[in-house]
Amino acid sequence: MRAIAVTTALAMVLVCAGKAEDLPAETEAAATNEWSFSASAYGFIVPDSRDYVNPNFTADRGWLHLEGRYNYEALDTGSVWAGYNFSTGKELEFELTPMLGGVFGDINGVAPGYNVALSFKRFELSSQGEYFFDSEASSGNFFYTWSELTFSPLDWLWVGLVIQRTKAYESDFDIQRGFLVGVSYKKFEFTTYVFNLGWTDPTIVLATTFNF
Repeated sequence: MRAIAVTTALAMVLVCAGKAEDLPAETEAAATNEWSFSASAYGFIVPDSRDYVNPNFTADRGWLHLEGRYNYEALDTGSVWAGYNFSTGKELEFELTPMLGGVFGDINGVAPGYNVALSFKRFELSSQGEYFFDSEASSGNFFYTWSELTFSPLDWLWVGLVIQRTKAYESDFDIQRGFLVGVSYKKFEFTTYVFNLGWTDPTIVLATTFNF
């Protein structure tokens, strides 16, 4: 009888151990299948021009990336995107999302694009870009980009440099450059951008992001 009890207990231990080994894989699979969302609004204060707000929304689940923008490529213009998430590395982490988007409104067309980020410890280089193909005339084709290089001295604070190329508003510069300061609190992020300070009247951008 004792031999049966010992054998039964040993079998239960082995079964539990097997289940415990499977837990990390099951947990990782569950995390991959969860949705994550981000909603942001960028308020542009443009000298001698129209001020405006650029709202953005993203949804990610595993490899799938979905995104919607308004007032990004041009004022009174929206765009919708679908892409494939890819990431690799641990200490030096690389993330890439190639995308394809449709643009409609004041301008109309299609745009292949990308989101890319390279991070190492407290440094991060990120870029968002697209090449817009105008459906009406090739003269309307244009390359858009927003790129940042940041350093985070604290977990909730980051500072850095930013460049952008856009047709959403007129500027003396084809490529605008500036600096940024950002802070985070729980699921919120607040960032201030200042473009072209010292060259011309600066453009101020106030951004709020909510991750959930």
